[in-house]
Amino acid sequence: MVSLVFQYLPLILGLSSLVMVALISPGPDFAVTVRNSLVYSRRTGLLTALGIAIGSLIHTTYTLFGLGIIIRETPWIFLPIKYIGAAYLLYIGFKGLRAKKSTLALGNMKHVQDITPLSALRSGFLTNALNPKAMLFCMSLFSAMIPPQTPVSILILCGFIIFIETLAWFSFVAFCLSGKRTREKFHAMGHWIERITGGVLISLAARLIYMV
Repeated sequence: MVSLVFQYLPLILGLSSLVMVALISPGPDFAVTVRNSLVYSRRTGLLTALGIAIGSLIHTTYTLFGLGIIIRETPWIFLPIKYIGAAYLLYIGFKGLRAKKSTLALGNMKHVQDITPLSALRSGFLTNALNPKAMLFCMSLFSAMIPPQTPVSILILCGFIIFIETLAWFSFVAFCLSGKRTREKFHAMGHWIERITGGVLISLAARLIYMV
């Protein structure tokens, strides 16, 4: 296995680099992580990051098993997924636009305003799993970089790397934006953060709807 990894090391390193570049680029996953980290708590932000990483496993898995080709070549499968994803982004976007200013003390914020761990996990998972751009990126990346004769063990390793990179990046974002000092600075403008990120999510949903 070790010799096999060294044989495919250029492929693994190239794939890892492209995935990291794509992760750093702002998108729905980044917006949701920022929102949940600032508005709620570090725990919620980290669970959102975990949900996003699990969602990335969905795209990686069906691409590795060849289902990506079927979805790409069958519009009646792709279009519903695209519109469901856009509808979900619109939902959480409009929810953010309706956010109201909170008068609660920061010390009570976690207990009164924080969402449940399952809700945090679900928000990250659905944002990524229902994102057609993540689907297309995964299909394009694997079809362009990974030869058909690549061993299954290397494919599984590549999928694991994508999961770890996704979890690490968004956990880093959540950790940096959920510290006590940062939350204190943003608490007074928390409703504006929700409104701004809500607008971003709505614009991203619109782009998905009109995406060719």
